Amino acid sequence: MSAVVAQAAPEPATATESSVIVDGVVRRFGQRVVLDRLDLQIAPREFVILLGQSGCGKSTLLRLLAGLDLPDDGRVTVPRKRAIVFQEHRMLPWQRVWNNVTIGVPDGDRRATALEVLQEVGLERHADAWPKTLSGGEAQRVSLARALVADPDLVLLDEPFASLDAITRLRMHDLVRGLRERHDSTMLLVTHDVDEAIALANRILVMRDGRIANDHRVDLDVDGRARGPARDNLRSTLLSEVGLQPHAS
Repeated sequence: MSAVVAQAAPEPATATESSVIVDGVVRRFGQRVVLDRLDLQIAPREFVILLGQSGCGKSTLLRLLAGLDLPDDGRVTVPRKRAIVFQEHRMLPWQRVWNNVTIGVPDGDRRATALEVLQEVGLERHADAWPKTLSGGEAQRVSLARALVADPDLVLLDEPFASLDAITRLRMHDLVRGLRERHDSTMLLVTHDVDEAIALANRILVMRDGRIANDHRVDLDVDGRARGPARDNLRSTLLSEVGLQPHAS
């Protein structure tokens, strides 16, 4: 597998190799070093959470993996088929929901394709709705549908549930968990929320000062959720690592 050098677009990985390889990546903004010789490997079908305080480089790393930015040094290797879900839904307000879902999809029965993925996220009845008529949770469901429409090997999620209320957020967690199982994709989600990280991931990475400071494997039960005592211990550890005082669940 060849990897891209600095100042070039990420090189696609093959199906038999790691979904993501980041080797000695540096990213600067002016005199500030945001990513400092960062190394990372993510295996196919892993669900990885990137956790850390604001300014540690989480979103910068995500943008590099998405091909929206380039490193100043180092190498990035990612699958060719990848999609990103942002915190804002970024729908075109003058297009119906189904059209927003299939932006960039090759010609064909785009509506049928949109309806298929909208059904997966429970929004097939909203296919002809205008974006402004959707709730926050519904808009993020459309964003997920739009990411999945091309059946990507890597899905990148940049704090997609940060603006949602607590109940809607929990429902979105269940939805994302189910979508990952059905699509068998590798997922990398950026968040500040320790409880969200534990609820979703089978691996949690804690970033600090532009590097991966800690790497935790999550002990999951048969439902894909962190086990009780292990969850409590992990929660305390993560709160400490991101600079927060641990407290009871």
